[in-house]
Formats: sequence, C-alpha cells, structure tokens
Amino acid sequence: IEAAERQHTAVPGEKITAQVILTMAKEVMGLNEQITEIDKLITARFRDHELAEVISSMPGIGPLLGAEFLAATAGDMSRFGTADRLASLAGVAPVPRDSGNVSGNLHRPRRYHRGLQRVFYTSALISIRNCDASRRFYERKRAEGKRHTQAVLALARRRVNVLWALIRDGRYYQRELPVTASA
Repeated sequence: IEAAERQHTAVPGEKITAQVILTMAKEVMGLNEQITEIDKLITARFRDHELAEVISSMPGIGPLLGAEFLAATAGDMSRFGTADRLASLAGVAPVPRDSGNVSGNLHRPRRYHRGLQRVFYTSALISIRNCDASRRFYERKRAEGKRHTQAVLALARRRVNVLWALIRDGRYYQRELPVTASA
C-alpha cells in the first residue's frame, strides 16, 4: 500500500488501481483477523475436551491438529477396536493387493479419511523437525531406501500407534524413555 502511494510516475488508471488494492488489502487483513479469532475459539474448545492434554502432549500435534483429530474420530476412541483400525481409517496402513499366487504386494489405500490422514501426515512432518526420536526414525527409513513420502507415512503410522497407546492408557507423551537402574 505504501509502495503504491510513493510512486512518482503517473500511469492511466493508477489512482483507481491503488484504491482497489487498498480495498483488497483491507479485506485480506479483516479475513486474517477472523481466522485468528476462529483459531482461538477452536483452541478453547479443544482444551475443554478430556483427551486434549494427552493428544497435545505428542510432538507435532497442537490445538488445531488435535481438534481436527477429535472431529474426525468424533472424540470417541471406542469406535476403533485397535490402533490398526484407526490407522486404516487414516489411510496410513498399507492395503494388500494380492492376486493368484502373488502375495505380500502392499500399496496405499484408496478409501480413507483425508482429514485424518492430513492430521497424522502433518504432525509427522512437524515432529521430524522438532522431535529427535521422530527424526531418527525418518532418517532410518530414508537409509533403508524409502522415498520421502514413504518415510513420512511410515512415521505417521508409528505415531498412530503411539497416540492410540497414550489415549488407551491415559498417559502423556515422554520425549525420552526413562532410564532404569541396572543391578
């Protein structure tokens, strides 16, 4: 906006264009304020849920991804008998594509909850940067010859198992395993 006002060369339609840009910039700023308010409401609503602290204790899952997780699962983990069922719904569990004598052929699923997959995939990407254990797991998968997406999906699958166990046991995520005293 300031750059448009400081121009010295006169161009036909310049003032109208500057007004349009100013109007659009104000609209964008208003939308950003609305987004901030909605994010605050989502965060407050998420914090009220009984599983909020357990879910947000996991690296890479904040209030917005946690709220999306709760919305995708309806906040009821009893719907899923095992972590495998949750991973299947999230689309991070491989699906067999066997035929005749060919077995062990696995591929990505076609039917899954896109929002839930986004939660685990995004949290895996974030945790690679912020959590040493996740970074080591990702680097190990890359060293095994996996492509980036395959390694991130493998990490996302592992995070499903961890989150499932945390919710099942009602525990918080611990960054490092406790060291036991040797006899």
